[in-house]
Amino acid sequence: MTVKGVLFDFSGTLFRIESVESWLRAALDRAGIPLGGCALQALARRLEEAGAQPGGRLPRAVPAHLAAAWAQRDVTAEQHRAAFTGLAREVPVPDPRLHDALYARHMEPAAWDPYPDAAGVLAALRRRGVRTAVVSNIGWDLRPVFRAHGLDELVDAYVLSYEHGVQKPDPRLFEAACAALHLPPAEVLMVGDDPRADAGAAGVGCAVHLVEHLPVAERPDGLRPVLDLVG
Repeated sequence: MTVKGVLFDFSGTLFRIESVESWLRAALDRAGIPLGGCALQALARRLEEAGAQPGGRLPRAVPAHLAAAWAQRDVTAEQHRAAFTGLAREVPVPDPRLHDALYARHMEPAAWDPYPDAAGVLAALRRRGVRTAVVSNIGWDLRPVFRAHGLDELVDAYVLSYEHGVQKPDPRLFEAACAALHLPPAEVLMVGDDPRADAGAAGVGCAVHLVEHLPVAERPDGLRPVLDLVG
């Protein structure tokens, strides 16, 4: 197979969300809510266990009243916000303003770090004439994150679930991504970290390569094998 296009997942593949403590601290500062020390650390643990941070750890359990929103959380912006703020509201916080501040924080470019080899791999693909697209299950516009980190010029298209009303592994999202690159699926490689959502691309005829969803410092060159697969 000759690979002429590569689809990349966003969270856990090209970028990683900041730590829960960093996320919480930034939201507290933005909302002007004083909290620190052991109290901040304890609240961060409870939010992490609840799965309240988008892009972070999955919830230990989803409350029944949030199950529907959670299952379709990336289909619309409204459902994404409802699912994650709903999980955050399951955790007692010192000020109710914190829920909105937390959700707003995770959409800021500063909340995301690119993996060390993301820029190099995208640039190498561009030099080889390989088209690239970001295909993400998400409820908000991530393009500003790529622009802020200088990667937007290395991406040809963005195919975001909330803009199409379907989420991975629905084949329609992968078909839309291949169409955006003007390539048949047989000439496209999907790179992601989720063996269920991202590997769904195989159902439309794309090759699939999975990377480990690790902290940025622990995965300095996890994307490099993509260049060998492209040839």
